[in-house]
Amino acid sequence: MTSMVPVGQIAPLPAPADGGVLVTLSRRAKAAIVVRLLLNEGADIPLEELPDELQARLTQQMGSMRVVDRDIVDAVVEEFAEEVSRIGLSFPGGIAGALSALDGKISRQTAERLRKEAGVRQAGDPWERLSGMSTETLLPILTTESTEVAAVMLSKLPVATSATLLGMLPGPEARRITYAVSLTSAVTPDAVDRIGLSLAAQLDATPLAAFDEGPVERVGAILNSSTSVTRDDVLTGLDEKDQGFATAVRKAIFTFANIPGRIAARDIPKVIREVDQDRLVIALAGATAAGFEKSMEFILENMSGRMADQLREEIGEAGTVKPADAEDAMQDVVTTIREMEAKGDLLLVAEEEPE
Repeated sequence: MTSMVPVGQIAPLPAPADGGVLVTLSRRAKAAIVVRLLLNEGADIPLEELPDELQARLTQQMGSMRVVDRDIVDAVVEEFAEEVSRIGLSFPGGIAGALSALDGKISRQTAERLRKEAGVRQAGDPWERLSGMSTETLLPILTTESTEVAAVMLSKLPVATSATLLGMLPGPEARRITYAVSLTSAVTPDAVDRIGLSLAAQLDATPLAAFDEGPVERVGAILNSSTSVTRDDVLTGLDEKDQGFATAVRKAIFTFANIPGRIAARDIPKVIREVDQDRLVIALAGATAAGFEKSMEFILENMSGRMADQLREEIGEAGTVKPADAEDAMQDVVTTIREMEAKGDLLLVAEEEPE
């Protein structure tokens, strides 16, 4: 069953053809009969998606009914089936339902603007939304709310998320919130729901970011694809303007020179299988002249001896390569490594901080 006629929208039964007693049931009673029948058949009906008022009416109606004649049940089912068969297309009610139906199909900016203009919040259980968010997003909310709200928040979030958040708090604050959890046994479901709605509303009020990544990641990605001359010049300029930002960008950059420090030796054979052999030879042939001899030796030392000997022979045959050609080939190697990382086939090692 793909759709359900809301409680109160089924017309009264017509009089029997044989002229018997007119059977008139309320729309609510007919809906109760249909729901009861479907539940008896083991159907999974999403009644929780109905408005609270309709859920209450349905429950009250089912509680007031006892036994229904089979002829009446058959007539109700026949009418219900006819009503459903006449439905050609149904639309979600209101702007909130439309936004839910179009979630992921329209831009976040458009959805956010329409939601604010209509004054509607995002649909669904607010705690489910909160549970799906990162600890970095949740931590500012946790630290700015009262101890009691923070205790409820930790109690409702997944255990792993709450444990991570607790570890990110200062010791005294973590102990205070943990103790407050012991005082939440008397909190009512309504209060928990209101807290969830309030926290979700804070997130809804947060301005939508124009970029998915931070400035460090964006600058790092741009410089990753830039020539070494441009990259060095930009980093020098950043050092003069903001040394902290420049340092963070350097950590986000991955170049051919970073291979020995950022790739585990055991992963080199995996990288070699993905890189075009001819491009690898050109990159290694020009590595020494470009000052990347350490990267070349790291690659050759962490593959089979037979393959290393073969590559050394091909490097010797390649002779002197143009710096521009060597840099393009090295960029191809770096691009392959980045693609492997993005697909989860490779994990870059965190570069150690200089002492």
